[in-house]
Amino acid sequence: MSTFLLQALTLFAAAFAAGAVNSIAGGGTLLTFPALIWIGLDPKIANATSTVALWPGLMGGLWGYRREMEDSRALLVPLSLTSLVGGAVGTALLIWTPSDIFARLVPFLILFATFLFMAQETISRRFGFGAKQVGNLPARGWLLGAIIFQFGAAIYGAYFGAGNGIVMLATLGLIGVSDIHRANGIKTFLAIVLNSVAVVGFALSNLVSWPQALFMAVAAITGGYFGASVARRVGRVTVRRAVIVVGLIIGCAMLLRLWL
Repeated sequence: MSTFLLQALTLFAAAFAAGAVNSIAGGGTLLTFPALIWIGLDPKIANATSTVALWPGLMGGLWGYRREMEDSRALLVPLSLTSLVGGAVGTALLIWTPSDIFARLVPFLILFATFLFMAQETISRRFGFGAKQVGNLPARGWLLGAIIFQFGAAIYGAYFGAGNGIVMLATLGLIGVSDIHRANGIKTFLAIVLNSVAVVGFALSNLVSWPQALFMAVAAITGGYFGASVARRVGRVTVRRAVIVVGLIIGCAMLLRLWL
């Protein structure tokens, strides 16, 4: 098998799996980002390309939750504006970060995202019932806290992204959004907002490897559509464990390589 074909199959498989995983548990970046590093892309280019490749798949997820989000406009407006500004800050930070410094941060970012992913169930239980709501709006103090929390989540989401959905779910739990389907819908919408800023910023800064991004985008959309049913049969717990194992192995391997 030629090197080109092997790389193409690896990228397709990683993006396909990421699309399926994102529809079930999130964490797809932990699969696509290392695959792009493996084929030899600069870490910043790999990060930006992964963001662009997985961005279209968010649209399908949003469509799937459209009914659950019908009464969420009062929350979407302030949190969307926050995500827009935070996404712009995170995008600028990545663009301005020198490649050699970002390469040194990568193992820690991967391990942080993996540990965050491991803590998802605990975070969900902890924030499953948050502030009291008046109609569709939380109390003003809780909303302000959520805006601050979401601002930080948006910065991180645009800068690296893996595990960011878990942080946003915690934000929504904090303000009393206890319906997981509604929370996932709002989270997906906010992810689209902040990643749209990132996609534009990365494209204008020539940080995207477009052949890989477009090829993986097709695979991710296909994975989200067809792979989700397979992932559901395998089981959410098994999918989560597989992503955690991959994240730990890759993070530790890259950390070890950094020290050697």
